[in-house]
Amino acid sequence: MKRRLLILDLILLALIVWVGVRIRQEHLAGKAREQAVLGKRVPAVPPPPVAKMAPAQPVTAAAYAEIAQHMLFAKDRNPVVIIDAAPPPPKPMPPLPVVHGVMSFPDGPTVIMSEKSGARHRGIHIGEQIGDFVLRGVNTREISFEWDGKLITRSLEEVIERKPEAASVAGGAAVAATPAAGSRPAPPAPTGQPAPGVDIGEGLKACQPGDTSPAGTVVDGMRKVVTPSPFGQVCRWVPVQ
Repeated sequence: MKRRLLILDLILLALIVWVGVRIRQEHLAGKAREQAVLGKRVPAVPPPPVAKMAPAQPVTAAAYAEIAQHMLFAKDRNPVVIIDAAPPPPKPMPPLPVVHGVMSFPDGPTVIMSEKSGARHRGIHIGEQIGDFVLRGVNTREISFEWDGKLITRSLEEVIERKPEAASVAGGAAVAATPAAGSRPAPPAPTGQPAPGVDIGEGLKACQPGDTSPAGTVVDGMRKVVTPSPFGQVCRWVPVQ
């Protein structure tokens, strides 16, 4: 048993010696390679040829024009004059609708209007459109329209229709009231027929000019109703219930 252990120890000792010799050989070989690399002389490379620089040009004021034109904090140095385009002319407003009368109902006022003088008139409620305008409000003094996104307010005296023939007829009647001696009296003015006129919406119809029939007259299933308002007597025909 001791003999076997002795043999094993000798083998391990020999192995250790061989490894140490091998490591020393590798170390010496590495040192030799290092000395060979460090001792090798590298030939010097000649420097590239240097090109001759162009002579400096004399400084002129015109050379700084581009710098001045691109300066952000001095826009007035730009010699290019920018002409602002003229704004487009404002859109001309068409004539306002013509008002013939205003009627007050529990659900809101109804304005009798036409797009222009002599056109067919009809009842317009607040928020409804007539021509290029939208009715936005009305009271006893003023009326408001919306056109092109703008609110336009006028007094009722400016937009209500005035018939010049009424004044001439009144003047003629005054002259006829005092006829000259020996002349015949003028015949009485004709009166309108007691019948409903144009439709003004919601089943109502307007009274015809010259209609002198009393309130309560019934014609074709419609009854004549006359009510006072700030603009005078308001006449309309309503369906008979």
